[in-house]
Amino acid sequence: MRFSQDKQGRKLVTVIPGDGIGPEVIRATQQVIEAAGVAIAWDVQEAGKQVFLRGIPSGVPTATIDSIHKTRVVLKGPLETPIGKGEKSANVTLRKLFETYGNIRPIRTIAGVPGPYANRAIDLVVVRENVEDLYAGIEHMQTAHVAQCLKLISRQGCEKVARLAFAVARSEGRKRVHCVTKANIMKLTEGLFKRTFEEVARDYPDIEAEHILVDNCAHQLVRAPEQFEVLLTTNMNGDILSDLTSGLCGGLGFAAGANIGAEVAMFEAVHGTAPTIAGQDRANPTAMLLSAVMMLRHLDEAMAGQRIEQAIYLAIEDGVYTQDIRKEGSVGTRTFAEAVIARLQGQPRTTTPRQVQPLVMPTQPLTSPSPTTPLQRKTVGVDVFVEAQTTPAQLGPLVESLCQDSPFQLRMISNRGARVYPDRGSLTDCVDHWRCRFVQRDAEAEVNDAMILNLLAQVSTRLRWMHIEKLEEWDGQPAFTRAQGED
Repeated sequence: MRFSQDKQGRKLVTVIPGDGIGPEVIRATQQVIEAAGVAIAWDVQEAGKQVFLRGIPSGVPTATIDSIHKTRVVLKGPLETPIGKGEKSANVTLRKLFETYGNIRPIRTIAGVPGPYANRAIDLVVVRENVEDLYAGIEHMQTAHVAQCLKLISRQGCEKVARLAFAVARSEGRKRVHCVTKANIMKLTEGLFKRTFEEVARDYPDIEAEHILVDNCAHQLVRAPEQFEVLLTTNMNGDILSDLTSGLCGGLGFAAGANIGAEVAMFEAVHGTAPTIAGQDRANPTAMLLSAVMMLRHLDEAMAGQRIEQAIYLAIEDGVYTQDIRKEGSVGTRTFAEAVIARLQGQPRTTTPRQVQPLVMPTQPLTSPSPTTPLQRKTVGVDVFVEAQTTPAQLGPLVESLCQDSPFQLRMISNRGARVYPDRGSLTDCVDHWRCRFVQRDAEAEVNDAMILNLLAQVSTRLRWMHIEKLEEWDGQPAFTRAQGED
């Protein structure tokens, strides 16, 4: 674990109060940590809404970045991000800047927290890849009516988070890890995640490794969540499933989170800024407190973290709760924190903390070269994406005429992933975004860049093209997928 200390021996932590209810739950958490006897030197920094308003597009100022480089540990409140417009998420920016590649979300039922699963023994953790996938945020408007987002999955990213999931399982005494994907549909991206997990699993023979499709996982989480111990997921799947699991156990007010990397760790409540109750002493600080418990373990202050966790459970068992649980008899943020402080020497009667060993961050690479590394590559064609307000019956002959004097022939045209030309009776509702798949007329010849550039020059005489993708064969196997309906 990496963290820094000052000359007085205090642990250095960058604290970002955040937006909305963030300052309130952060303040309550700092008070509880101080009462538990942990000496922390807080370096208060900012990110989020006010930074955006000052015209800083990332939402993260240089001073905050410098602080995190120094402390390596962050306690962060929720940050407001514009929805559907404006700047990038400051949350995602922070994760990517410091390569906190794994998001850890523990989920468990707590005695005294009502809900449809209140009496069920749910105790699991979601380990989510945190910087890749669709959340890489690489988007382009292809036409005035079609937007594209690139789903990027790297072998390195898959391996790091897979090893982290097994390390979490070991540290918490868990015996099984489920890898959650949609590899039956996205065979290259989600498939890479699954294949890498299966390779990594061989290095952890003490942990049972299983695969489950994400839709089935969501179904099973509602039916029988007790069966799961660790769920390893890609970024967007994990974002969705971790909120689902929070809903099983009282909601986001109890959802703690950690963003873990090799150099920096950031701890945050999962909930949003809740601006409608900000400044009213109504926010539930439990999620932030439980995130701080994870932070204290990271700072080698596990005993203090356990006392805080026990005090939280005991306070809830004693009927101390905030208005998100039940309005009648509820207390405010400050009173709840005071109730936790008053119980720091107590033991909960029902909910007991899981005994956790220090998390040993994985460092070793795979012991053998990746079987997916190709020994031979051959370019056999190219996908050219074009814009046209037309029909498949009109576009197909036009494109064929454009390539008739080239080494290429048109194999097919697809629209929104489905083959529409040559016609097979498709009922696809076409938009102005078309993929034209060209292959080499001479199957034995190899495509080169000059040939592709000449083809683009011909296509551009009649059509606007947006981007291309080379079609390669790796060791004789296609490194691309067919369109729906393509033979």
